[in-house]
Amino acid sequence: MHYAALASGSQGNCHALFDGERTLLIDAGISLKQVKARMGAVGLDPGAVTAVALTHEHSDHIGAVGVMLRRTPWTFLATAETKAVVEAIHGIEIPPERWIPLRAGHAVDWCGWRVHPFALPHDASDPVAYRIEAQGFAAAVVTDLGHGTALVADHCQDLDLLVLEANHDVAMLREGSYPPPLKARILSRVGHLSNDAMADLLAAALSPRLKDVVLAHLSEQNNHPDLARFAAEEVLRGCGVRLRLAMQREPLAVA
Repeated sequence: MHYAALASGSQGNCHALFDGERTLLIDAGISLKQVKARMGAVGLDPGAVTAVALTHEHSDHIGAVGVMLRRTPWTFLATAETKAVVEAIHGIEIPPERWIPLRAGHAVDWCGWRVHPFALPHDASDPVAYRIEAQGFAAAVVTDLGHGTALVADHCQDLDLLVLEANHDVAMLREGSYPPPLKARILSRVGHLSNDAMADLLAAALSPRLKDVVLAHLSEQNNHPDLARFAAEEVLRGCGVRLRLAMQREPLAVA
């Protein structure tokens, strides 16, 4: 199984999982052209994409859904609430034959994979993260949450790969140029995960099985890669886990 962060940050998010035959995208926050270009840059075949799993309706996660609906045959996995809001935002209709309905807390089988969406505390209609199991491999992509809940920690157990949000450094955010209402939203219980909160959730997810951690959704204004890396390294010290950072403009591949 291969994973790639095609883009990760406030300007667009898209992750890819590839089993040698097919690729599942998680979110569609960058253009279709960029999806294909960045997949090619990390050695993945864009022609292997067959479906897109949506986490929630914020623009940096769904910006390309309309184009993908028109120009590809891809199927969309989403909860009914997320599908309805995405359709309203884009003025589109995802036809029944191209929609796999999801419910948080209920796993579905997709092409031999087990796709398990689970609820997150975020200010969206019905936000979810994903745990994916296939061919004896388990991964979770967990971003856009205001705090780590017991439910989230439970779904991060016994993984090979964990993609985890490290959105901001609290001091940088509080001292930065964002307007107060936006700062309050990000810092809220349904906002985004700070470096310290990421470290707490990462500590809860540690297991002998865990081999790779990718820090994602870093704010370019309210965080620094070194601060996020340091917070994670303090937790991972001596564990032998490989740590990488997903960025906004450069794709990252993990085998």
